[in-house]
Amino acid sequence: MKNRKPGLSHVDELGRIRMVDVGGKAETAREAVARGRITVGRAALSAIRAGKVKKGDPLQTARLAGIIAAKRTSDLIPLCHPLPLSHVDVDIVREKDGYTIESRVRTTARTGVEMEALTAVAVAALTIYDMLKALDKTMVIGEICVMEKRGGRSGEYSRKAQVGSRKAPGES
Repeated sequence: MKNRKPGLSHVDELGRIRMVDVGGKAETAREAVARGRITVGRAALSAIRAGKVKKGDPLQTARLAGIIAAKRTSDLIPLCHPLPLSHVDVDIVREKDGYTIESRVRTTARTGVEMEALTAVAVAALTIYDMLKALDKTMVIGEICVMEKRGGRSGEYSRKAQVGSRKAPGES
């Protein structure tokens, strides 16, 4: 018989993957902010900024895709609990060589919304890639991370407050 390793809440005493039982936890207000980045070549950036992308506006489409993705996270990530989200926002900020994507997700539930925020950023970036791939196959998606989280037993987390943390996208 295998013993469960400390800190691995998704593994049972026999070493089998399991969904964590959050039934005994209190419902609390929770929020998470995630951020990522997509670099885009000059021709594709020019097309976006001139409104000449044949598939339509990739930034507004990406915002919508990110919101939908946050709502569907438990369908994509096997051990995530479905959550009643009270707010999802996806913000896409123009940078010199692409865009920074940030999502903010809120709920009142028994578990946090970090995965929903991360999923929103990832899918928004993938949507931009999909809409621009005919113009630019060199795009790079990356640096996706949790910037902040609030609520729950573990309390608050801020990436900026972590000593020795690597800089997140958009930080100087």
